[in-house]
Amino acid sequence: MYIFALITIAITVILSQLLIQYNLYSQLSDSRIINISGKQRMLSQKLTKEILVLNFATDSLQKTTQIDKISKTILLWKSNHNALVNGSDRLGFPKEKNPILTRYFKNIKPNFDTIIKVTNTFLANKKQNINEPENIKLIQTLLANEKVFLSEMNQIVSEYDSEALEKVTLQRKTEYIILAFTLFVLLLEFVFIFKPTTKKIEALISNLLSSEKKALKLAQNSEIISEAKENSVKELKSLNYAMENTLLYCRIATDGTIIHIGEKFSKLLQYNPFQTGTKFGEVLSPIENEQLFIDRIVLQNNRRGWQGELNITTRAEQSLWLDLSMIPVTIKKDESELLIICFDITERKKAVQEVERLNTANIENKFNQQKIISSKIVENQENEQNRIAREIHDGIGQMLTGLKFSLESINLDDKEKAAVKIEYLKKLSLDIIKGVRTATFNLMPPELSDHGINSALSKLTQELSKLTGKNILFYNKTDFNSRLDSLIEINIYRLTQEAINNAIKYADSTHIIVQLSHSATLLSIIVDDNGKGFDINAVEKKRNSESGMGMLFMKERIQYINGRVFFNSIPNEGTRITFNVPI
Repeated sequence: MYIFALITIAITVILSQLLIQYNLYSQLSDSRIINISGKQRMLSQKLTKEILVLNFATDSLQKTTQIDKISKTILLWKSNHNALVNGSDRLGFPKEKNPILTRYFKNIKPNFDTIIKVTNTFLANKKQNINEPENIKLIQTLLANEKVFLSEMNQIVSEYDSEALEKVTLQRKTEYIILAFTLFVLLLEFVFIFKPTTKKIEALISNLLSSEKKALKLAQNSEIISEAKENSVKELKSLNYAMENTLLYCRIATDGTIIHIGEKFSKLLQYNPFQTGTKFGEVLSPIENEQLFIDRIVLQNNRRGWQGELNITTRAEQSLWLDLSMIPVTIKKDESELLIICFDITERKKAVQEVERLNTANIENKFNQQKIISSKIVENQENEQNRIAREIHDGIGQMLTGLKFSLESINLDDKEKAAVKIEYLKKLSLDIIKGVRTATFNLMPPELSDHGINSALSKLTQELSKLTGKNILFYNKTDFNSRLDSLIEINIYRLTQEAINNAIKYADSTHIIVQLSHSATLLSIIVDDNGKGFDINAVEKKRNSESGMGMLFMKERIQYINGRVFFNSIPNEGTRITFNVPI
């Protein structure tokens, strides 16, 4: 019943917490809805303002910039409105709404659609620089509908706020009910469980006291007392024999003089146990400084006892570590002595020192590896910067120089030659654009930041296949298309890029396959090649070689994102590198 009571209280508390957490999650969703609803009013005003700015813009570059801003604003506005109307699992918006909100959204739909239609028509006219009179009418229509839209959105925000207030009020009442129920359960448990249990314990203690009195009366029998004494003597003899042969112990007076020393302890210290009047410090060590230290411990702690570790030098000039406990024992009213119990911990101390030595060596080795890694990272950065500089100077720079000279050499009077040069300049411009895109792709592929790791790896394999002529394929086996943290995505991309480049540069492979798959908690990328392979154990031993450092770099880099890398390679058959990253 006592356990049942505790379980009941625990279940009540857990249910209360679950309900509170559920209501808190609901409140977060309501807060997000109110925030987005309010943001819709701001976006509608922003859209109107940007259209007015565009209408009075004269510069072509300013028009183009303003059109892009309006396109982004209307895209966000439509996305938020659709999430509010139809619900959104990503934002936690419900699909079902109360009748009042349904009516409000139905009333606002014509104004929303009109604003979208007017904006699209206005942008189309501005892109073609036509229909200025029509644009003025479109702006007037936009302003009229925007005013109605703001009014309706105010009502929607107010309704969402009222709903949130009702939920909070309901949660408060529910928590009061749960609190009252918990207190009621505690009261019932006190009346029917705890109080009866206390009475039973009191009765049990009373019975125990009664039994104790009966036992004391039985102990008065002389034969029982005599037998008990005899048994005690036997037990003491057995205990004394066990202590003599198993424990390192001795008895000393409060001034440090040896009273008795165990056989095993005397053998360890090479001391004659029948010799009397010797100080405990002289028995432990022949070194004078150590003797003084031990005697000082005995004199300062002979009343309260002492426990600690001692390092002494034996008569054989060997270092000995003892875990020593000194316990005061009262023999008579005015007479006491000290019981010394020791344990030989020399081997344990040696093991600890060896572990510390190995840890120090391991730390130094790790530090040296980090220094090598740091220097290699700096070297790779310098090489990458030099490579980018060469690409820009030898490729893009020369083409820009050629473009400049060709522009200067155009003679507009000779139309045929001018037309030929213009065609050549178009082709040269395309080559320059391609070179710039290749350089920026090598630095940071736009697919990675815009679409995620799936699109970035697909683009990477396509580009490398075109550049190298190798057969490089990418497979998304589980249709993974989610976004990860930017740090995780860039590290996964760089690791995969390095694995492919190694397969191209060192393995002489003709076919490379990159596979991406995932589960609920793990993202896995496998890079297979049909190259010449290598001996993993031999490479790991050669830390200073380029291949050995490459494996170490991969291990260090994937640790930054709490991942793991596995290498499998068979000489003359191929290599598989697997990256596993938690998601």
